[in-house]
Amino acid sequence: MRVRSTGPLLVPAAALAVHQARYTLAYGSRANAELAAQGHSYLNSVVPWTILALGVAATAFLRRVALALRTGETARPAGRSTAGLWALTTVGLIGIYAIQETLEGMVASGHPGGAAGVFGHGGWWAIPAAAVAALLVVALLHAGGAIVSLAAKLGVRPSAAPAAFALLAPASVRLPRLAPLAQSGAGRAPPSARS
Repeated sequence: MRVRSTGPLLVPAAALAVHQARYTLAYGSRANAELAAQGHSYLNSVVPWTILALGVAATAFLRRVALALRTGETARPAGRSTAGLWALTTVGLIGIYAIQETLEGMVASGHPGGAAGVFGHGGWWAIPAAAVAALLVVALLHAGGAIVSLAAKLGVRPSAAPAAFALLAPASVRLPRLAPLAQSGAGRAPPSARS
């Protein structure tokens, strides 16, 4: 079974980081007060889901490493260039931020609406924050790819598996067949030769 890229599972954490960095860069030490005043208290309920997505990503990554160790295959999806992936991730994070701020402007009391809600009051800081967060995501993906490739090179192929590895992960389990006389239903012993 091929394990797909874990990149999309990193996006929620990156989007949350962009949102928080934007407010920290714009308001400094008053960021928490501004977040509370503008109706961002719901973000506390998003953090556990973000951590769950990171956990699923880590699990999928470990499965890819285990698969590479076991088979010697990287199961690497066809990828984009580093610059293309960075640009796509940056634009995606800015888009997520803009949609999030637009929805907050419509729903949350105290949050400015329209373009002022998205890029006003220091909202333009979301652009460099998204670029940096995208750079970190791309760096994590490339580091993960390098680890999987290394695991594939170091991996034990089934044909060359040492005996210790075979004991840890046997291909199949077969119980030994006992001789008929060793079983409990062997019957009685033959009559003795004395008569």
